[in-house]
Amino acid sequence: MTDDLRLRPVGEDDLPEFYAHQLDPEANRMAAFGPADPTDRRAFAAHWVRILTDPQLVARTVTVDGTVVGHVLAFPIEGRTEVSYWIDRARWGRGYATRALAALLREVTRRPLHARAATDNLASLAVLRRCGFVVRGTDRAYAPGRGHEVDEYVLELPG
Repeated sequence: MTDDLRLRPVGEDDLPEFYAHQLDPEANRMAAFGPADPTDRRAFAAHWVRILTDPQLVARTVTVDGTVVGHVLAFPIEGRTEVSYWIDRARWGRGYATRALAALLREVTRRPLHARAATDNLASLAVLRRCGFVVRGTDRAYAPGRGHEVDEYVLELPG
């Protein structure tokens, strides 16, 4: 790939782009576990204040050729560290999620790491597998992006 994909710390100037990304109905359906109301600006702002003020969390903006295309995160949850990512749907299918997650994994060196993906989100599952994650089990949870419970894979990047 010749695109110049980079990660950098999230800045407040990135948030309007992230908000625009989360307004995409198809992206919300695929992600499944996004915000309950993607149009709620207050909830979006509160969510990002929590992210940006948590010293245990690693939040990176993904840029390609200087343009914001998404974000990747590593965050503590229930004694484990999980990763997640969101790439603008207009840029899906170009390998950006895989490359961004791989870059984050070079920065966040603790292992194991964990991730979750709806079982029908084959693209996300492929990204995680390309980055070395393996399915360790399944779970079922309410998915705000779909309005009902969905099955999800629980994945791990071993130590």
